[in-house]
Amino acid sequence: MADAHAKHHDYHLVDPSPWPAVGSISAFIMAVGAITWMHHMFPAAPFIFGVGVLGVLYTFVGWWRDVIREAEFGGFHTRVVQISHRYGMILFIASEVMFFVAWFWAYFNTALFPDALNEVGRVAFTGGVWPPKGIETMDPWHLPLLNTLILLTSGTTVTWAHHALLENDRQGLKWGLILTILLGATFTCIQGYEYSHAEFAFSGNIYGATFFMATGFHGAHVIIGTIFLIVCLVRALNGQFSPTQHLGFEFAAWYWHFVDVVWLFLFACIYVWGSGAGAAAGHGG
Repeated sequence: MADAHAKHHDYHLVDPSPWPAVGSISAFIMAVGAITWMHHMFPAAPFIFGVGVLGVLYTFVGWWRDVIREAEFGGFHTRVVQISHRYGMILFIASEVMFFVAWFWAYFNTALFPDALNEVGRVAFTGGVWPPKGIETMDPWHLPLLNTLILLTSGTTVTWAHHALLENDRQGLKWGLILTILLGATFTCIQGYEYSHAEFAFSGNIYGATFFMATGFHGAHVIIGTIFLIVCLVRALNGQFSPTQHLGFEFAAWYWHFVDVVWLFLFACIYVWGSGAGAAAGHGG
């Protein structure tokens, strides 16, 4: 009878878990709280939003804890399961790429055709040129260039941490992660400073809307990636990664490199082209 319940395959049949239900309910409460708070519908809205946020954070911690236990102690993450996880992460990053394609599409659709007569109101919003009349763009060779160098450096430090882990160099892994986290936090602070000193707002102009949506969502991804790396650092300090079993860290490194590459496109297209070549092209047309 014991053999009837024995595992004779390399796949992971997940046990029933409360976290999908808890996470969905918490996310719904958070959304209701946020919407009612923004519309000033009733005084308890901030409290409802806070309860939802706490529920989502609790779901994160509980779900991650279970996955770590499955990987480290349950022996469920076999080679076959790890391959499936890698496919899943690749597809997730591909979906994120398409997410940013939408914002680049919105930006270039307007930047390349600021005087399109078949678009109702476009000329009124742009003045027929790009950047639109009255918009003072940011100097790409100041803070944006500094942030580019910071993110490129963070890409080298996370790669250093990865190679240190493969060589079982625990100190190199620790300091590589610490430096990457510090660089990511520095990028976020500089981005916030840049936003606070921008000469244009999100609302009221098409340039600000496309600029802040593209760079703002990238900033959100930097924050998410930084949290991802902080979790990896805590796990590394607890000795949970090995040269042969470290999918969590590997996925964090993939995600961080994705964030780096997206920023390079943002810097080249929106900051450099959008303030220089884009302006010249618009005035020339």
